[in-house]
Amino acid sequence: MKQKLTITVDAEILPLAKRYARSRGVSLSALVEQSLREMAGAGAPSFAARWRGKFRAATRDDPRYKALAKKYLQ
Repeated sequence: MKQKLTITVDAEILPLAKRYARSRGVSLSALVEQSLREMAGAGAPSFAARWRGKFRAATRDDPRYKALAKKYLQ
């Protein structure tokens, strides 16, 4: 559901913002909404989603695995 929002901006920035929005083929409202979404992190992936698939399983021939196994498994 959309709601109206009244904002106050400097008179010099309004024409620039309108021109910027027009050059991207969106309304000024859409531009402001997208900016607010980005700042609020609404479109940001979760921590798990950002790291999913980035780690690989350790193998027994990995020197780090051997060092940790020696330290903690004996």
